[in-house]
Amino acid sequence: MIFGAVLAGGIGSRMGNVEKPKQYLNIAGKPIIIHTLEKFYVNDKFEKIIVLCPNQWVNHTENLIKKYIGENDKIVVISGGSTRNETIMNAIAYIEEHYTIDDDSVIVTHDSVRPFVTHRIIEENIKYAQEYGACDTVVPATDTIVKSMDNEIISEIPDRSKMYQGQTPQSFKIKKLKSLYEGLSEEEKTILTDAAKIFVIKGEKVHLVEGEVSNTKITYPYDLRVAETLISEK
Repeated sequence: MIFGAVLAGGIGSRMGNVEKPKQYLNIAGKPIIIHTLEKFYVNDKFEKIIVLCPNQWVNHTENLIKKYIGENDKIVVISGGSTRNETIMNAIAYIEEHYTIDDDSVIVTHDSVRPFVTHRIIEENIKYAQEYGACDTVVPATDTIVKSMDNEIISEIPDRSKMYQGQTPQSFKIKKLKSLYEGLSEEEKTILTDAAKIFVIKGEKVHLVEGEVSNTKITYPYDLRVAETLISEK
């Protein structure tokens, strides 16, 4: 079985003084999160699409889905956790409570504020997660990457040809992801930035999926203007 997990836990602090989290801001007449969910909803491979958001926004999210997508039993909204990975574990707990999964069952995790994810990217995430157990969507780094250990002086300039910028989806075999996460020490959990790093820390392979430059994350006010332009061009 294949499940989608759309992560909508952010509060949008870098978006500036806005009255709601950025995933609920409108672009082209619809909330960003709805644009994202539509990409998953039309894919018939998903058994269930789980939206995870702050508890106080659950009812609002459910109402938006009813308004823009309609009544359906394919999407469910639940509360997220205090961190990204705890949020994913909440999704897995929901799956385990309602479904009988096997070792090949997959979860496709995606940022709610990446509304331009393509059908190809989602399909390749499903394929490579099934084949390799874990995959991460990336694009080659186009700028030189500079590393500084003290945030003042350059420590290293890595070979750009080996550098990539991470996007989402990130997709995993569910039982493997849960097992590895539960095997982490508290210290290891504090250095996590995303779920793929769980596999890397434990020495497990994570396959690369080719992303798209347009699969951008809406973080700043400028990104909203770019998103409006991209949608109008389509």
